[in-house]
Amino acid sequence: MIQFGEWLPDQPETINKGVTVAKNCIPAANGYRSIKDLASLSGAATAKLRGIVAGKDNNGNTTLFAGDSTKLYKFNAATSALDNVTQAATTHSLQDGERWRFVQFGETVIAAGGTNEALQKFQLGTDTAFADLSGSPPKADYIAVVRDQVWLASIDEGSGKIPFRTRWSGINDETSWTVGTDQADFQDIFGGDSGAITGLTGGEFATILMERGIAVAQYVGTPLIYQIDLVETSRGCAVPQSVVSMGANTYFLSDDGFYMFDGRQARPIGAEKINRWFWDHADTQYLNNMSAAIDPRRQIVAWAFTSVDAVGGLADYVLFYNYALNRWSYAIFSDIEILAALYTGGYTLEDLDNISATLDGLNIQLDDPALQGGEFFFGAGKDKKIQTFTGSIVSAVIETPEAVLNKGRHSIITRTIPFFENGDVNVQISTRNLQNTAQTFSAASNLTADGFTEHRAQGRFHKVRMNMTGNWKFAQGVDIEQKPLGTR
Repeated sequence: MIQFGEWLPDQPETINKGVTVAKNCIPAANGYRSIKDLASLSGAATAKLRGIVAGKDNNGNTTLFAGDSTKLYKFNAATSALDNVTQAATTHSLQDGERWRFVQFGETVIAAGGTNEALQKFQLGTDTAFADLSGSPPKADYIAVVRDQVWLASIDEGSGKIPFRTRWSGINDETSWTVGTDQADFQDIFGGDSGAITGLTGGEFATILMERGIAVAQYVGTPLIYQIDLVETSRGCAVPQSVVSMGANTYFLSDDGFYMFDGRQARPIGAEKINRWFWDHADTQYLNNMSAAIDPRRQIVAWAFTSVDAVGGLADYVLFYNYALNRWSYAIFSDIEILAALYTGGYTLEDLDNISATLDGLNIQLDDPALQGGEFFFGAGKDKKIQTFTGSIVSAVIETPEAVLNKGRHSIITRTIPFFENGDVNVQISTRNLQNTAQTFSAASNLTADGFTEHRAQGRFHKVRMNMTGNWKFAQGVDIEQKPLGTR
């Protein structure tokens, strides 16, 4: 059996030990698993979504928020609507490339919409609309929670944007922003030619990504408060919208590909695997439409990006990276506005009427965590709605590398036996005699009652394409029956 190995599109086929196509699936230890399409969870906002977050109060009640260029919304599970909870008499105006970035500090959700927007806050269980965060904090492109303080980066304190400045609140007080009070302070990150700040992630320490550098801020107490060290001086984050973190690890896109930063150094995760494939497929004029999120249930980091085939500029490709296995795959959707990791409030049976008028028309299973509430979930903004990857299973394609089955001779493949779980499968064979001619795949051959597919594919070079449809769950590999022929 040819087991489906790691997706390695950047490797030449003749030495590729994995697969050349892993489309509409996610990587697993010994093959690939199915993924589901997007299904609507909410009604529509006014414009495309630019941020989605879930908050949870001290009683465990969950609240889902979203924002577009002019408004902030709260998801109403009873009606499926996105209720407008924008501050009264306020119309926001996010510019191209700007996002709503949210954090939760205690029971307060704080939203940063860029250096043209005042920080917004929503007290869970108390507030009915967002309001300006008190304490006169600066406006900011990036926000994070570091230990017991709110951090901001790339800020405007009232006299114009300072793209290399960080600032943090007092300890345990998101409304304390007076420098010198309760350890509130600021720091400019110059680092030679590191450039502007392009990302900020929190946790036990702050990771500050810049155009050509990465700094780490560790809490040391007074008088210094934070020690900030520039730990990467030749590599930084090229696309602010590519930044996402899980625990101490921050994932991002640099000028030369995808990286994971662990607080000490940046490690390449896409080099000689998918980096060249990404730059070949990405439409670089729409890099600002990238987004990233983590699905912790499946240990997946996902990046949505606009391909050269997209119409309208919104993201249509999603790269999946399994950080436990260090393996990749991809999927094609359409018009993804933003990816998000979220958890939702619970639904009653009456609430389901707002998703579908009938049980037969419901595109989410009744026991799905998206309906139970309080569970992390992987979703996206699409069609101005919050959607989750809970729809129908997506048809997938996996291709092996091209190979000579008998050294120095032609071969004929007569049968293949696909190894998979559930759903339906068919197999195509590509044959050619010279590697400078086009690869041509045969018509799809379906499974016989005996569990194999029949072929008459003759040539010097062969590769196998396996197409999974229906409710397939797992694809492991394919067995080939072939015979050697002559040398010409």
